[in-house]
Amino acid sequence: MEKEPTKPRRTPAGAAVLQKDVTDAIRAAVFEELATVGYGRMSIERVARRAGVGKAAIYRRWRSKLPIVLEVVSALAKQGLPTPDTGTLHGDVKVLLEATARVLWHPMAAQIIPDLFAESARNPDVAKALQAAVRDSQRGIAEVVVRNAVNRGELSADTDVDLALDLASGPLYWRLTTIRSPLPEGYLDGLAVATTAALAAARISR
Repeated sequence: MEKEPTKPRRTPAGAAVLQKDVTDAIRAAVFEELATVGYGRMSIERVARRAGVGKAAIYRRWRSKLPIVLEVVSALAKQGLPTPDTGTLHGDVKVLLEATARVLWHPMAAQIIPDLFAESARNPDVAKALQAAVRDSQRGIAEVVVRNAVNRGELSADTDVDLALDLASGPLYWRLTTIRSPLPEGYLDGLAVATTAALAAARISR
């Protein structure tokens, strides 16, 4: 007895299909809401209205507003941040500083990042997740930069990656997101030189 031909499997409909254009619209709406009203006043209802979708479309993708925000912020943190390999520690640091400055000086980022840091002081969940989304992603890049410098003999093998990241990024976050002051001409060059010198000095002192 011949078997009946197997029917082709149908593409699942409804909730099983997550359309990319809808997901992109939600992410864009979250970004705009954060810049407009901040994390505290942002709601799923507002995001859905701005994105032109129903709340169900959002809840099929994320369980609450926190994971949506963290996904958007994590993407912002990584946007345009290369893993440089210029051949020198100074060159790598300068490339990273330039890329970080471009991200932080984005008009919306300048509003979103300080707001989220303020929220993290009130909300431990936000603080923990924000560190994973922003700090950890940038630390991965810093690890590569330090490892390459160690391999070239520019830094000691026990160089503190967190210290390197703090030395390079700290002044930029202070200038661009806290006091919101434009960078003077030559500032990034000077910061790259100072960061490289400080890390090299730590190597010599050991």
